[in-house]
Amino acid sequence: MDWGIENRLSRLIKEDGRCQFLPIDHGYFQGPTSCLEKPSETIEGLLPYADGLFVTRGVLRSSVPSNTSTPIILRVSGVTSIIGADLSNETITTSIDEIIRLNAAAVGISIFVGSDYEKQTLTNLSQLVNQCEPYGIPVMAVTAVGKELEKRTGRYLALSCRIAAELGARIVKTYYSPDDFDKVVEGCPVPVVIAGGPKCETELEVFEFVYDGIQKGAIGVNLGRNVWQNPNPVPMMRALHAVIHDNAKPGEAQELYHDLSG
Repeated sequence: MDWGIENRLSRLIKEDGRCQFLPIDHGYFQGPTSCLEKPSETIEGLLPYADGLFVTRGVLRSSVPSNTSTPIILRVSGVTSIIGADLSNETITTSIDEIIRLNAAAVGISIFVGSDYEKQTLTNLSQLVNQCEPYGIPVMAVTAVGKELEKRTGRYLALSCRIAAELGARIVKTYYSPDDFDKVVEGCPVPVVIAGGPKCETELEVFEFVYDGIQKGAIGVNLGRNVWQNPNPVPMMRALHAVIHDNAKPGEAQELYHDLSG
């Protein structure tokens, strides 16, 4: 592995081999999402506990302090919206010059395997890898499903993750599947991080799927709504940190969450 990519990945993935990424890129297709109307206020207090911040260039410039020590994963795909015909009709939005200018530690791009725009989004990933690898910038592929949440089966996710790795992604972000997530991870030759998806009903539910996913081989998470839509986002972030980096069990994380929430 080249020194530049190894150095950037070491900033995102800690010495224990784990990571806790915080995504705030939802507005690129959802607009002013609940609790993310003012991104600068949303991330206040959370950044110190994030191993990486997943964000678009617009919100990075407008809402993230330039002196932050939190590595940036730049969202570089988009141009669709929640009210459009098809969320999978994405393209690359950000040039390699802009990626370098913004000092990104990594970039992230969505792929939509099995959609009408499968070839287009996989081509986007391939082209992005071709552009970023010469500069030592790792690419994180996001196995998106658009509005079709029923696609989140282990078999589908395993297919998507493997294709992403085959095309050159250095990290793959994918959904958790309770029955066969181990097969998803085992079939992917690059590190896997767990996506959050829709907000869960309880904190314990979040701790349970994160704990199980890590036991089955994921190196960490990329959770947004289940953190910053929580009534106590900083305690939630810190409790998840305990699961990811301190091997806390779900019950222990729940207790920590309640203690920190007062």
